Amino acid sequence: MSLFSFLGTLEIGLIFGLVAIGVYLTFRVLDFPDLTVDGSFTMGAAIAAALIIAGLNPYVATVCAVIGGAVAGMVTAWLNLRFNILHLLASILTMTALYTINLRIMGKPNLALIMEPTVLSPFEALGISSMYLKVIFVAVVVVLVGMAIAYFLNTQYGMGMRATGANARMAQANGIRIKQKIYAGLALSNGLVALAGALFAQTNGFADSTMGIGTIVVGLAAVIVGESLFGSRSMLVIIFSCIIGSLLYRLAVSVALNADFIGFTTSDLNLITALLVALALIVPHIRREQKARKAAAVGGEA
Repeated sequence: MSLFSFLGTLEIGLIFGLVAIGVYLTFRVLDFPDLTVDGSFTMGAAIAAALIIAGLNPYVATVCAVIGGAVAGMVTAWLNLRFNILHLLASILTMTALYTINLRIMGKPNLALIMEPTVLSPFEALGISSMYLKVIFVAVVVVLVGMAIAYFLNTQYGMGMRATGANARMAQANGIRIKQKIYAGLALSNGLVALAGALFAQTNGFADSTMGIGTIVVGLAAVIVGESLFGSRSMLVIIFSCIIGSLLYRLAVSVALNADFIGFTTSDLNLITALLVALALIVPHIRREQKARKAAAVGGEA
């Protein structure tokens, strides 16, 4: 793997670390399976690209993209809470609608940002090579966001959100407004995913209507890999395990695609993703079985 490919892998892995944090918030914290992220990732890229091309400041465009993603998450929560639509179905409905909405936002299937200013533009005067600047900038953003989310989940409001996912009835009995927490959680989750989409579009120079396909699988893979390696410790460790899981996932995919003796090509990306997710799920299961057997053996000897 060349240095250019390695840095590109790190860049994408860090960006999808934001997706992994968003997926962790819904799937683990709120216990709300949310597939909206496939649409909100593209929405973030679409809004940022369209507004930048229209002449808006890239940072303002990125904030607008985050707001757009948050609104998408709230729509899913509204369908679920107001009309009692199953969370998976509610998120699929929103995701499906977002495909058309994203096309409307962009006006065409893809937009190019190669000659447009981006969030990186103010730092280009530093003289740092573009391939290094992208990784450094994205890394700083992801670390700051990760720390902010970890802090938020340890606040009283964040603890209420975690309690909602752990036991909604008990949380409600203790005066926690569970509907409010679900709205906020899905808004925060999809806002982070939209931020990832906006950064992806600006660092890679384009936004495409199909770029969000499979985002949920990548996010889940990152969360599962991170949990397998670090387990459930402090909230800060859990959040950063999602980021590390995303990096390891991307590195594994890159190695698989660049290893000639394996024989994978770019068209095999979905197969590689499925295999990696399956391994991430199977390995912890095997470990639990082995521990159970050892415990049973020790108990039998006693």
